[in-house]
Amino acid sequence: MDWWYLLGVVILLITYFTVFFIIAQIKKNNSLVDIGWGLGFVFVSWYSLIYKHLTSGLEPFQIVVTILVTLWGLRLFLYIGIRNFKKPEDYRYQDMRKKWGDKNPHVQAFFRVFMSQAGFMALIALPILAGYTATVDIPLAFLIIGGVIFLTGLFFEGVGDYQLREFLKKPDNKGKIMKQGLWRYTRHPNYFGETLIWWGLWLIVLRTDFGVYAILSPLVITYLLLFVSGIPLLEKRYEGNAEFEQYKKETSVFFPLPPKKVDDRL
Repeated sequence: MDWWYLLGVVILLITYFTVFFIIAQIKKNNSLVDIGWGLGFVFVSWYSLIYKHLTSGLEPFQIVVTILVTLWGLRLFLYIGIRNFKKPEDYRYQDMRKKWGDKNPHVQAFFRVFMSQAGFMALIALPILAGYTATVDIPLAFLIIGGVIFLTGLFFEGVGDYQLREFLKKPDNKGKIMKQGLWRYTRHPNYFGETLIWWGLWLIVLRTDFGVYAILSPLVITYLLLFVSGIPLLEKRYEGNAEFEQYKKETSVFFPLPPKKVDDRL
């Protein structure tokens, strides 16, 4: 285990989220931390690539991992950044401010929002860390299969986000439920894609020295999206919406499946 490498990752993440913390305090908007999510992994990947190149040399699969993470991370950073940078603070972070009151809100934001995000990113980045602490190359089959799963996830996440954005642009769709494109087969194509991305990345590094332990990353992401802060939180906002209730009857919640034929009169 290269402890100097891991120490560098920790310093990088603390520095990275401190910069976002400063920007967020200037704009009085802690939800800007969400913009930093995808780009943070890009920084970790490129730091890892440069460190490995300068110390012991790169394996081909490590370059592939960095390319894949960069494609995903930059797309997500630009998508969320363009959408959210000029928006007011998200209601989740407003609720946090109300709970904190006058009890050192800046200190609480630094540790409970930005540093906790840094710690969470370190956990989810385990496949990247496992890949860059590897002492041997990996079987080509794992790289191909994992890469295909990753790119499939990137397709679902990217196309799903694009289709939703185009749907919301049209004034006639205001207040309506998105049920077109990939959203016809799953109510959450972007979340489905996100889980595939991390399962694919984990599969690529599975045969590395610490690859088996990196399974914590896709397990945590899948659990959170399915049962905690992803699907449950989002769908709760649409409870009681007649169009959404019908959509739930017709469309798979997560895995893409052919839509069911349900008589809305029943």
